[in-house]
Amino acid sequence: MVVCAGLSMALAFASCGKSSESAYKKAYEKAKSQEAAQRVTEAPQTETPAPTVVAPVTTRPATQTRVVDNVDNVSVRQEKVALVNGSGLKNFSVVVGSFGLQANAEGLQQQLRDGGYDAQIVKNETNNMFRVVATTFDSKVDAVNSRDQIRGSKFNPKGDAWLLYNVQ
Repeated sequence: MVVCAGLSMALAFASCGKSSESAYKKAYEKAKSQEAAQRVTEAPQTETPAPTVVAPVTTRPATQTRVVDNVDNVSVRQEKVALVNGSGLKNFSVVVGSFGLQANAEGLQQQLRDGGYDAQIVKNETNNMFRVVATTFDSKVDAVNSRDQIRGSKFNPKGDAWLLYNVQ
């Protein structure tokens, strides 16, 4: 008797689930059909937009592309430095190395001189650092161009050359 009661309850729950599932399915299908009908009646009547005219793109090899640097935005570090070894600084200098020991700065200076640069050593007394200057210029534009050229050279493999303005 207990088995029969359990079996009848199981059948009752199973039939309830199917009827509610079919009711949900019917309601979903009805809502979808109403939504489709509403879209058809509310379709906006718009004019065909004019075609967009795009200029043709011309490509050139990277060797022919010229990059223009905005020199005004190039940062320049201002430090008070004293000449240790070299012919003298102008307004803007390209620094390629900073050392705590003068002997290390002299080693890089010699490498640069062997490579054709008029390298110089200056000292920042505040930081007690020796700066190796590869080139020095009166014009910021010339210094930026030189810095960019040095960044890709064998004398500056890390590419960390920067500009220095000597504060008097």
